[in-house]
Amino acid sequence: AIPVQCDHGVDEEIHRLFDRIEKDHGKIDLLVNNAFKGVNTIGKNIPVPFWEQPIESWDDVIHVGLRCHFVASQRAAKMMVPQKDGLIVNVSSPGALFNFFTAPYGVGKAGLDKLSEMCGKELKKHSVTCLSLWPGLVQTEAIVAAKDRIEKSKVGGVNLDVSKGETVEYAGRAIVGLMNDKNLPAKNGKTVTTADLGAEYGFKDVDGRIHLSMRCVKRGVEAKFPWLAALIPSFIKVPWAWIVAMVHHYY
Repeated sequence: AIPVQCDHGVDEEIHRLFDRIEKDHGKIDLLVNNAFKGVNTIGKNIPVPFWEQPIESWDDVIHVGLRCHFVASQRAAKMMVPQKDGLIVNVSSPGALFNFFTAPYGVGKAGLDKLSEMCGKELKKHSVTCLSLWPGLVQTEAIVAAKDRIEKSKVGGVNLDVSKGETVEYAGRAIVGLMNDKNLPAKNGKTVTTADLGAEYGFKDVDGRIHLSMRCVKRGVEAKFPWLAALIPSFIKVPWAWIVAMVHHYY
């Protein structure tokens, strides 16, 4: 690996990075868009009504978290389209569908999923895949440091247990699985979760744990009825269409 410092809030630095990749390697196989500036801003504004939040609450999330991903995806696509191969992964969140954190956070993640859908449709005929990836709760340094505060509060009405979160390597294993998927084009433009990919590709977290999909009936039951959850197979999942129908706001 060759680490390169790049401020994704500055377009010129993104362009310089891709100029270097094109010059030194001549191609790009994978782009993972995961840069995000809004962690501190979101933490400060979760209890604050949107009309009282500083405009930075919007700018920090949308600029480095959505806009920069569009810029990077444009540059990657310009190399991937001629080579007729490539994968763009936009790391998003269930906050695109459910009410997590702040309004700008939800807008940013929903926008990222829509970006994956529309770019995926345009790239399909060029044998390039673009999709969104939803990790679960991830044990990043910031999350672990804020463990007590997070577990005392509720996110989207849900109590969180940081100890059950995914390691930062788990999403990496999901992306490796995607890169080796012979049927990858079938996921073009779609949103997939790390846990669902773990079940599909058969990988575990680095510490040996198996993470259940947010769609697993077993996972939904175990918080209140662990004895009943023990009897439910993990492969029984709620269809995405049902989940979307329950939370969709268009009708």
